[in-house]
Amino acid sequence: MTGKQTVILGILAVYMVFTMVIGIWQSRVSARQHSSQGFLDNYFAGGRGMGGFILAMTLVATYTSASSFLGGPGLAASFGLTQSWEAGIQIATTFLTLGVLGKKFALISRRIDAVTVTDYLRARYKSAPVVIISGIALIVFFTTQMVAQFIGGATLMQTVTGLPYMWSLLLFAAVVIIYTSVGGFRAVVVTDMIQGIIMTCGTFLLLFFILKTGGGMHHLTTQLNQINPGWNLMGKGHYGKGILALQPGYLISFWVLVGIATLGLPQTAVRCMGFKDTRSMHRAMVYGTVVVGILMIGMHFAGTIAAPLIPKGAIKTTDSVIPYVVLHYMPTWAAGLFLAAPLAAVMSTVDSLLILASATIIKDLYLHYIVGNNPEREEKAESRVQKYSFGITLLLGIITCIIAMNPPDIIVWINLFAFGGLEAAFFWPMIGGLYWKKGNATACIASMIASLSVFIFFNRVKIAPFHIHEIVLGLLAGGIVYFLVGRYSYAKHPFEADSELL
Repeated sequence: MTGKQTVILGILAVYMVFTMVIGIWQSRVSARQHSSQGFLDNYFAGGRGMGGFILAMTLVATYTSASSFLGGPGLAASFGLTQSWEAGIQIATTFLTLGVLGKKFALISRRIDAVTVTDYLRARYKSAPVVIISGIALIVFFTTQMVAQFIGGATLMQTVTGLPYMWSLLLFAAVVIIYTSVGGFRAVVVTDMIQGIIMTCGTFLLLFFILKTGGGMHHLTTQLNQINPGWNLMGKGHYGKGILALQPGYLISFWVLVGIATLGLPQTAVRCMGFKDTRSMHRAMVYGTVVVGILMIGMHFAGTIAAPLIPKGAIKTTDSVIPYVVLHYMPTWAAGLFLAAPLAAVMSTVDSLLILASATIIKDLYLHYIVGNNPEREEKAESRVQKYSFGITLLLGIITCIIAMNPPDIIVWINLFAFGGLEAAFFWPMIGGLYWKKGNATACIASMIASLSVFIFFNRVKIAPFHIHEIVLGLLAGGIVYFLVGRYSYAKHPFEADSELL
């Protein structure tokens, strides 16, 4: 380990410990301020007191991940501006999520005391199979996505500090698991706010030093024209294993995958249950849009113009592009500060997924289907639920860490598979449930099965008609099934959906 790597490791260690301490401390403050709301509401919903800035930052931090700071910008070094254009659709995600889901989810969650998306699905569809299927899908895809984030965090630390992968993984995992397990939702949103600020500052730092090292924009574009002709058009990758042509159908599909379909992501939808008031939501829509724009366009553009700074054969996969640039071309202090940004992105995604997966097991499955309405079991559960919540969150983190010990190569594809799986499972049950009164349990179950089956089938067989991503095919199948089954079953057995859940 070089002297520079030692200093960077020290900066990252201080940042991680600071994040952990702040998260746990804020959780304790929230528990005292909202003690009348009970443990579950505080641990899994943070007392529903988020202001506009915190709401914006926790949404941004939850949405951004290792793909945003490592995988995506790394691919941009290969594909050129194609990847930046593709990332542009993500700018509207915070605005879209709060605009479509925000107010309705906030009002409904307060009325039915919901702290998870599955709570809403239970109240809307009144079906145990809906809850169980959605709970299983959530845990499976959350675990997959957390594995990608654990790999990203450990790979980052290994690359820039020289620590072995295993030690990097264990250090990263220990910090995130401890403050999430002990602090709960409030620790997650407060640390997300800090991490959102760090990510924004880190993006500007990276752009500044790439332009400085490369001799300015004119010199960099001249080199790009030589080493990667067509970098400003649809191009082909030249780093990593294999060559991937980005076709129009595939690019358009990303407007679904990382755009409108993000309405089906439970980890961002659940944020709509925790803000303080409508004014906070409106402010968050503006703040979040600006910050996501800076992060997505800034980081992917940085990856694009960083290509001339990478010597031929210096890296094995695109995931190493940004760490290489940081380690070789940024001064030690700036490298340490910047590297806190992708680490923050990874940590903020993991803690959000971890707390929601824990909530699904404890509240959606254990309390409703194991404890049920049995008075004797309820009395015992009240005294144990806090311990169980801590334990389940800790156990999920450890399991994910163990899976991540033998990592595959490219993080972005693992992340996008989990991303798409969650959207396929939850998009129509949530959107249809909120805005279509004929949606019922039969339609919901049929839609989830159809959407997931089509998505997984095309993902595994690697067939992409017209280069269309499997998420588009999965959502198309799920939507057709949801509305056809809903209309047919409603015609045979009309029912009145709860107007307050629509």
